[in-house]
Amino acid sequence: MREMSVMPGMATVAPVLFKAACPDCRRRFELTAGALRLAIGASRRTTFYSFTCPECGSAVRKPAGDRIVELLTGGGVRTLRLHTTA
Repeated sequence: MREMSVMPGMATVAPVLFKAACPDCRRRFELTAGALRLAIGASRRTTFYSFTCPECGSAVRKPAGDRIVELLTGGGVRTLRLHTTA
């Protein structure tokens, strides 16, 4: 494991964790931004986030409203835009 050096006056930032739950196995867990994917579509029906359950391996897809989109993008989740804006 490599050590990290910190320059004076520089703060280290802990990775953002998101709470999630699997609808299949009902387990609750925390995921890093790298474990989530966000797709922004032309409507609320086509905007969602997805992840693979670390407990049972199920592919999970859940709708994402405006607040969820804001939290996920602010936390560094990879985002795919499924439409273009004019």
